[in-house]
Amino acid sequence: MSDVAQILRQSRAKGWRIATAESCTGGMVMAALTAVAGASDVVEGGFITYSNNMKISLIGVTSEVLLEHGAVSLEAAAQMAVGAANRTGATLCISVTGIAGPGGSEHKPEGRVCFGLYVAGDIRMETVEFGALGRDRVRQAATDHALSLLLAASL
Repeated sequence: MSDVAQILRQSRAKGWRIATAESCTGGMVMAALTAVAGASDVVEGGFITYSNNMKISLIGVTSEVLLEHGAVSLEAAAQMAVGAANRTGATLCISVTGIAGPGGSEHKPEGRVCFGLYVAGDIRMETVEFGALGRDRVRQAATDHALSLLLAASL
């Protein structure tokens, strides 16, 4: 059984609903979740919040967090996950925000991705440095990591 099918099966068994808030992955996590037949009884929905304006208006990331920490930060990832939960009522929410490339900066290099994981009111955050793998590979690595976080949370 694939990891995605297991995420869905475990969430279904717990009566959980799943939502996503994605920036650099542009919906790839949601696409993976909904590629499995029967996902609709577990998956609530997702937000692609690529711009700061969408992060603010759709899922409630504060302008203060964006100004102080930036969109690629643990603080923004946390607010994205909580915002997705608040707007959908989902129990399990993953957020992804990062710099897929090309480019980056001295302080936020290409391949840095921040994740927020909301599980029934608890929020966890982490940053992963995937490195300058190229845009497509960073996005796929971020998607795979987000799914691994959902899997671990659903067990």
